[in-house]
Amino acid sequence: MPVQLLLATHSDQFAEFHRILTAKFTEIGVDVCVHREASDPESIDYIAYAPDGPIQDFRQFTRVKAILSLWAGIENLIRNSTVNCPVTRMVESGMKEGMTEWVSAQVLRHHLGLDTIVQSQDGVWRHELMPPLARNRTVAVLGLGELGSAAANTLKELNFQVIGWSRTAKSIPGIDCRHGLSGLESTVEEAEIIVVLLPHTAQTENLLDNDLLGKFKRGAVIINSGRGALIDEDALLTALDSGHIGHATLDVFKVEPLPANHPFWFHKSVTVSPHIAADTRAETAAEVIVENVRRGECGEPFLYLVDRLLGY
Repeated sequence: MPVQLLLATHSDQFAEFHRILTAKFTEIGVDVCVHREASDPESIDYIAYAPDGPIQDFRQFTRVKAILSLWAGIENLIRNSTVNCPVTRMVESGMKEGMTEWVSAQVLRHHLGLDTIVQSQDGVWRHELMPPLARNRTVAVLGLGELGSAAANTLKELNFQVIGWSRTAKSIPGIDCRHGLSGLESTVEEAEIIVVLLPHTAQTENLLDNDLLGKFKRGAVIINSGRGALIDEDALLTALDSGHIGHATLDVFKVEPLPANHPFWFHKSVTVSPHIAADTRAETAAEVIVENVRRGECGEPFLYLVDRLLGY
């Protein structure tokens, strides 16, 4: 009997995912039917899930062996009381490459002072804008999961002085890794550019509040491509208005799309990026979904299984 996979994603993504998934299941010889809708919820074995898709209540899916998230963020599933099966998060090569490219570009933009150069095409020769070398610039990466570690390693390869911070102790060759509250404070006190790539959990919500932002170096730059809920937006606006935070480049927000009247759109020291740093790419994401279905059918451990107590 074929395995039944429900592809619970946005309608404009279904056709591409269906085509790629079907081809990849055929390649590995696993008989899978990929459904757009569940006419018989009790027959579904796996759900490939996107938060903006059609399903939020999972109680009728009594046979589901796992919910396979198509997104890196899984807070919607963690907080959903109708979920009572294993959950996996999406970690795929395209997402890591996209995030690393976006983060590196934003760090280099601020490191090199490109905004000032682009905005100063007025005939005045400003040789004093010469930036320091990367080896003389300290960049912090808050969050050392798959995406954060990849970004930290690339920034290190660019010769930045990289400090990494995570809630629990981690070790990455060549990276100054810190953890815990004292490690967090020392990290933001030393860095000039802070990249935020933490997951959204009860412990990280509004982590960047008045108190922590006050410990940043004056004029520090924040780059947030993790989750919007990590930053207290009012506290950030206050820190920007005072000049204590020099600039905030934000790809994620508490409400998305960001409302047209939100202060971030009009603030001279904020760059609004429309959540494009690391979108799920069907070609590479399908590989993870296919492998996890194969593992589930073979009784092997799932890739990227979520620890619901930790929240990621």
